[in-house]
Amino acid sequence: MVSKDQSIGGLIFAVCVIVGILYSIGIFYYGNPLGSSGWSIEFWLVALPVFIAFIAIMAIGAWIGWTMATTPPPKPIEEITTEIEEEKKEAKEEAPQPPVETTETPTTPTGEPEPEKKPERKKKTEKAP
Repeated sequence: MVSKDQSIGGLIFAVCVIVGILYSIGIFYYGNPLGSSGWSIEFWLVALPVFIAFIAIMAIGAWIGWTMATTPPPKPIEEITTEIEEEKKEAKEEAPQPPVETTETPTTPTGEPEPEKKPERKKKTEKAP
């Protein structure tokens, strides 16, 4: 089934392609609209840049229409929110319980308390000059 956005995109694409083709045929097939009054060079100085700009704009419009027509519609917001809620429930159920802290001091096999170990620092190596 085609969504509303895809229908609009297809319509934009078709209109841009048809108008671009008709403009191209009109400007090149029918020639100089001013007749043979010697204005042909000036006509092409104006018509060619306008033609290139117009076709570029129609190509951009066709590309936007094609993208809209071929992109699948997004999920409804209600469906997204229910998925997020389900993920939160699953995460709560699977969350591990925090470990229970003991206040006992670790001891050695002889029963004496273990000395606290400090992390070792890395020594800076000096560069030779």
